[in-house]
Amino acid sequence: MAKIDLGAKAFLDQQRGILNEALQDAGLDTLAVRAGQLRSPEGEHGEAMFMTSSYVFDSAAAAAARFSGDDPGNVYSRYTNPTVRYFQERMAALEGGESAVATSSGMAAILSTCMALLKAGDHVVCSRSVFGTTNALFSKYLGKLGIHTTFVTLTDLDDWQAALTPATKMLFLETPSNPLCELADLSAISAIAKAQGALLVVDNCFCTPALQRPLSLGADIVVHSATKYLDGQGRCVGGVVVGRKEQMDEVLAFVRTAGPTMSAFNAWVFVKGLETLRLRMDAHCASAQALAEWLCEQPQVEQVYYAGLPSHPGHALAARQQRGFGGVLSFKVKGGREAAWAFIDGTRIFSITANLGDAKSTIVHPATTTHGRLSEQDKAQAGITENLIRLSVGLEDVDDLKADLQRGLHAL
Repeated sequence: MAKIDLGAKAFLDQQRGILNEALQDAGLDTLAVRAGQLRSPEGEHGEAMFMTSSYVFDSAAAAAARFSGDDPGNVYSRYTNPTVRYFQERMAALEGGESAVATSSGMAAILSTCMALLKAGDHVVCSRSVFGTTNALFSKYLGKLGIHTTFVTLTDLDDWQAALTPATKMLFLETPSNPLCELADLSAISAIAKAQGALLVVDNCFCTPALQRPLSLGADIVVHSATKYLDGQGRCVGGVVVGRKEQMDEVLAFVRTAGPTMSAFNAWVFVKGLETLRLRMDAHCASAQALAEWLCEQPQVEQVYYAGLPSHPGHALAARQQRGFGGVLSFKVKGGREAAWAFIDGTRIFSITANLGDAKSTIVHPATTTHGRLSEQDKAQAGITENLIRLSVGLEDVDDLKADLQRGLHAL
């Protein structure tokens, strides 16, 4: 069996140094294509996929040094894999963080962050306007471990301030929110967190670093469901956490122990997805803007929620802290659940699925799917009504999407 000798290891270290120096002041598009790539002595142009569970050492002493940490390198693919490392380093570069940890899903990214950085007795302040499963994680499962959460209105800074206690260690939010596209003032909430000595954790799934970089606005940690726009084609499930190395080392320690690990195959898919991230996000934004404006003109539509509309209360804030307004929008049709379901069932091109960030446009009824596990009171507080429909606008011809939404309107 061929082994990488010390000469080959030196070659890899040299290549990494050369690449890092070249990318020091590189733009986002260059980082999305080049960051984290490390060619082996074989000289492959595309990123290699390391499909291995474990790694072979030259000797018992070499194995001991690797396991002890004295010799950095791969030990076991539950927590170190070269393909996963490509993805982690690329995401850290794109978000402007020191380090990143990849996980098996977006929810695993949030769980790993909380388990690594919180303990029993700690308090979290979380926006009500989060993904339904995120709400359940904080309210039900972390609560069982003695980590208590207070839910607040995303856009109300006084609400965030009033919820703080001496035990508050983390503030958590997503912006824009799912599904009403509400906007959080990241700089202002960061100031609240820092005065408290708490961490601000931001779910940047809707924007991605192509449109928003929360760390540059004062956040401490960014989490993603890589399943969404980072992949962009609905192929794999994964997550990632980005932040300071000290914190990410703690997150990695939890992932190493508990095992919510990203596979090498999924990491390879995500790495390739990142290469077209900005191009895709620009296209998503343009089509979502066109559909939002079109929906506003339809008499059967009661209200449209999209930050790209000047009528949206967060429009000015979004224009200030984002590079674009995103590919997700929601709207209310006149009527209740029956009308919303009729609209959804009347479409033919949109896929009826709860996923988002896909090249294929999707449509869903949040009250009975993504936020279906919330109590009626929690739905009401979060603005999740029975006539609300969410769209994730894909990469199809926008005129075809308009025609499909017209089919939905005709079904009412």
